[in-house]
Amino acid sequence: MKIFVTGAAGFIGFHVSRLLLSQGHEVVGFDGLTAYYDPALKRGRVAILEQEPGFRFVEGMLEDQEGLSALLRSEKPDVAIHLAAQAGVRYSLESPGSYIQSNIVGTASLLEALRQTPVKHLIFASTSSVYGGNMKMPFAETDRADHPVSLYAATKKAGEAMVHSYSHLWGLPTTCFRFFTVYGPYGRPDMAPIKFASAISAGRPIDVYGYGRMRRDFTYVDDLADAVVRLIPVTPQRGLPVENDSLSPVAPYRIVNVAAGKAVELMDFIAALETALGRKAVLNLLPMQPGDVGATEAATGLLHRLIGPMQTTPLEVGVQRFVEWFSSYRANE
Repeated sequence: MKIFVTGAAGFIGFHVSRLLLSQGHEVVGFDGLTAYYDPALKRGRVAILEQEPGFRFVEGMLEDQEGLSALLRSEKPDVAIHLAAQAGVRYSLESPGSYIQSNIVGTASLLEALRQTPVKHLIFASTSSVYGGNMKMPFAETDRADHPVSLYAATKKAGEAMVHSYSHLWGLPTTCFRFFTVYGPYGRPDMAPIKFASAISAGRPIDVYGYGRMRRDFTYVDDLADAVVRLIPVTPQRGLPVENDSLSPVAPYRIVNVAAGKAVELMDFIAALETALGRKAVLNLLPMQPGDVGATEAATGLLHRLIGPMQTTPLEVGVQRFVEWFSSYRANE
């Protein structure tokens, strides 16, 4: 198939695109290469993808409605995977406007382009952050998600609602996947794994929020990419949902958690990093930051019913692979 991937130069977009190419699909990658973090890392990911046959990269902004619509009319993709977004909970406290532009205006622009040039399936990247202040765990797709505690989460929840409306109005089959704390090689420099690894390697203290008591459903990036690609042929159909299925009653639209399905103590993740790096961390224990939640854990029953058993990389193995990449990345800086 020909698959249009927004955010192809990003962390998750790179891994999803690389997996699609390895399976023989044609990928049209689209990315704005914004300066939220070093664009050189993004260009490096694109350079790797360009070595594969079937990949074409287009630099552009989602908010450019006219340009985006023209691109889709020209390419006529079979599937669209919308991964482009302004990410990060903490940065949303500093630059809220960038989240409105990218995650709301940009998503609306893509939806209009897809209305004009329909695809067989739209896969939209949402986030576990939409569960916000929910106290019940594990988080299930059928739980209400009405209490976002960060603007990032609010914009992704708005994206889910906009996508649902287009799915209902124009019959656009859509799967929204909510991902949980993704880590692995080629990660973003603003994420905890690279920050922690950099500080531990240099003997600097690491800031550990929530006094180290936070728990996260850490998901290795290759596992997430595998699940997302396996969801492509699982096209939602309009109809009454069955029990524990998030299928909309009025649209060919479904929400699916994509995660390992196991909450891990942050201190256990740090311990795995220490083992892989061969150095102990100096801890600077701090209270929770605004916008953070104490714990995340996904209910993954629906995902498993849709695609079968999920590929799950043990934390120690995933962290070791991340550290191997990090060491080569740091050596080439």
